[in-house]
Amino acid sequence: MGDMTATDNYRILLSGGEGEIVEKKSRFISTIRKCETEEEAVAFIEEMKKKYWDARHNCSAFIIGSRGELTRCSDDGEPSGTAGRPMLEVLTGSGIRNIAVVVTRYFGGTLLGTGGLVRAYTQAVKEGLDHCETGIMRKGCELEVTTDYNDVGKLQYYFGQQGIVPAESIYAENVKFILLVPVENEDSLRKNLTETTCGKVKIEKLKETYFIDKE
Repeated sequence: MGDMTATDNYRILLSGGEGEIVEKKSRFISTIRKCETEEEAVAFIEEMKKKYWDARHNCSAFIIGSRGELTRCSDDGEPSGTAGRPMLEVLTGSGIRNIAVVVTRYFGGTLLGTGGLVRAYTQAVKEGLDHCETGIMRKGCELEVTTDYNDVGKLQYYFGQQGIVPAESIYAENVKFILLVPVENEDSLRKNLTETTCGKVKIEKLKETYFIDKE
């Protein structure tokens, strides 16, 4: 994987959500879903267009890639720049990657003007995000921490103090704890574990990996 840095962390959707606002009798229904490829995003947009086939507009935006490499947006018949672009800006500002949103508008009979449309589509996406569950995809490493039974209590106390939950605990001739830690925490963790056991602990990096922190 090469070198990992804290800047490689990014937010992801754990579960999508929906939100709705009403502006001058126009209904704006926001549907947000996790999409990891452009094909998934396009299929999701088509699905929403079929679901809300009787709506005036189904505007969309999506961001694909851990660094947001691919972005697309569509005004779907609304005045240029009043829907898709503001929606994409909300997604970009959230820091969430691999995410797609469709905002469905049922026209209420009153024109909102360009400023009103921008505000409505922006607010609709924010409302949808409020109903999503998100997490942080972290680049980290898997460490194998080996100790003898005399120091197990010290390590377990330290883990509890730091909020560390071992991915696995193996009790055999020695005791081994498998830890998933953010890459930026590895050096300090090694130092602290060594100090806690007066240098008797053995720490081996098994691999670099990805893991999800719930927010």
